Amino acid sequence: MLDKIKTKINLLKEKAGNLSVLYVEDELELRQGISSFLNKIFTNIDTASNGLEGLEKYTNKEYDIVITDIQMPKMNGLEMIKKIKEIKKQQEIIVVSAYTDSIYFTESISLGVTGYIIKPIDFPQILKMLDQSIYKLSAFRENEMYKVNLETMVKERTQTILTLQNEKIQNYQHAIQSLVKMMEARDTYTGGHSQRVAEYSKDIAQVMGLTLAECNMIYESGILHDIGKIVTPDAILLKPNSLTQDEYSLIKDHVTVGYNILNEIPMYKELADIVHAHHEHYDGSGYPKGLDGDSIPILSRILAVADAFDAMTTQRVYKPRKTISQAIQELEKYSDSWYDPKVIQSATEVFKFVDLKNNAKQLPSTFIDDERFAYFYKDPLTHLYNHYYLDFILQSQRDSKKELYLNVVYIRGFSRYNKKHGWSEGDIILRDFSDYLRKKYHSYQLFRIFGDDFVLLSEEDFELDVNKINSLALFEANSLSCSSRYINLQKTNIHSFKDLQ
Repeated sequence: MLDKIKTKINLLKEKAGNLSVLYVEDELELRQGISSFLNKIFTNIDTASNGLEGLEKYTNKEYDIVITDIQMPKMNGLEMIKKIKEIKKQQEIIVVSAYTDSIYFTESISLGVTGYIIKPIDFPQILKMLDQSIYKLSAFRENEMYKVNLETMVKERTQTILTLQNEKIQNYQHAIQSLVKMMEARDTYTGGHSQRVAEYSKDIAQVMGLTLAECNMIYESGILHDIGKIVTPDAILLKPNSLTQDEYSLIKDHVTVGYNILNEIPMYKELADIVHAHHEHYDGSGYPKGLDGDSIPILSRILAVADAFDAMTTQRVYKPRKTISQAIQELEKYSDSWYDPKVIQSATEVFKFVDLKNNAKQLPSTFIDDERFAYFYKDPLTHLYNHYYLDFILQSQRDSKKELYLNVVYIRGFSRYNKKHGWSEGDIILRDFSDYLRKKYHSYQLFRIFGDDFVLLSEEDFELDVNKINSLALFEANSLSCSSRYINLQKTNIHSFKDLQ
């Protein structure tokens, strides 16, 4: 990879000639680092630490290429770009920013920037952008040199414009894909969900006999149908349990936000209308416009069914997934009310052959996932799982063939200890005991419930040694003790933490 980058830098250096570059960035360390990188390609590099300084330098000495951040003091990047475009409309500008707000992204596109790169900087991508800018500048210069030959010049210029248009499309696609990747980074479920919905939608469209162009269009719509969730707050997007009415009202805005993002980009205008209507219901009870029947675009009607099927057949923490037959029954139940009966008929044929093995589960698989998961399902005092997650495990166990064994540990005398020493001292006891359980029983799932009671859960049959726990200095020194209860969940009707009472 490093060798390829070096080779690309050398090739660009040959092409760049005496082209000049202005790099505007307020972070000193990053400005120095990228300037050093750019010096490997260009011989004429100037830098500025904010938009105002950058505009002053540009006014005194126009540059071939301007590379700029967005969020900067005195004058931000977008304000500077507008001023520069007033001076030179065709100025080559590349935005390199950590700022991912959709408004800034769409405004950059409307200003006609060559590309929008999201930090941290992907060097192969910035090299590609620079290659395109150098190519464009070189092409225009060559056209000037050969303008005596009108026919040749027209052909070359036409080809250059077509090439640049294709490159601009690729840049837009890259930017949109970057937004989708950002969503996946925030919520891995959403990313996998979008891919599956795209595939389901295309398969349904093919069964319904839609054209190749329509099938491709609905696939792209499926990939982008939740792009509006880029502005949905993490506290709502990542919430593993059911949403409140107010939270649901906020998340419904994602269809309008998605429409606004896509509608700003000419190549995505057709997709914008499809995405906007994918939560409309056939009977008019959906959102955002309350469209009904054939007033809902057919591709949106297909997307709605694929979206609902994947939501039902994907394991969520607050809702076990349905089987394929259960999901189909649910879709048929709402045929002619929420969903188009013709779409349901074709979708049923597609869903019968779906393989659910690779469907995502909204459970933590990495340290980062686990930390974000903890926001909702871990006890803030002990960092053990709380009773909400225990409920999920117990409810899921009903539909699972796994054998689970559970030990409940009850701390005796804890209320008396709290009254005598205070709640803050009691919290220390709970944290210390949780640390002991975590070290001693690290292979078990550990929960804190009812304040001073704990649960150890395992797929291995085991029964806790209470005497060993009671011999801990933590208990003996503070006149505390504990008792335990062993439960084989296969032999009980316990399906929630309240049943343990």
